[in-house]
Amino acid sequence: MVQKTKIKAEEGKQELIITREFDLPLDLLFKAYTEAELIEQWMGTKVIKLENKNHGSYQFETSYNGNVVFKANGTIHEVLHNKKITRTFEIENMPIGVQLEFLEFEKLTENTSKLTIQIIYKSEKHRAEQLKLPFANGLNMAHNRLQEILINSK
Repeated sequence: MVQKTKIKAEEGKQELIITREFDLPLDLLFKAYTEAELIEQWMGTKVIKLENKNHGSYQFETSYNGNVVFKANGTIHEVLHNKKITRTFEIENMPIGVQLEFLEFEKLTENTSKLTIQIIYKSEKHRAEQLKLPFANGLNMAHNRLQEILINSK
């Protein structure tokens, strides 16, 4: 599988820079991160709560065979339509801790757009814990699903 979602992890830093270009108009890409129904489809998780506004919050939960296997939550600090989302993200019961995420959405052409995510961790150690997980492949697969679902819904 081609790794279209790029992850840059510079040595000695506590951040990741994630970039991905999509064959989607900017408005559709932004909706994929702000509409619960779309998030559930491409992330494969249930959206328990999503207050996509300044000072809002969210909760995601994934179950397998009736057991909850993943819970994540955070606070949404800022939402600028089709431009950016600033939020925290925390996976429950994981040693990674709370991370700060800056999502920036950019129009490339009428039918293409780019997402850049800067994630800041509490420490290099916390970032290293994240990178031990199958994070890059999982994110790439999720972004592939995002594009496929939205292209088919146009």
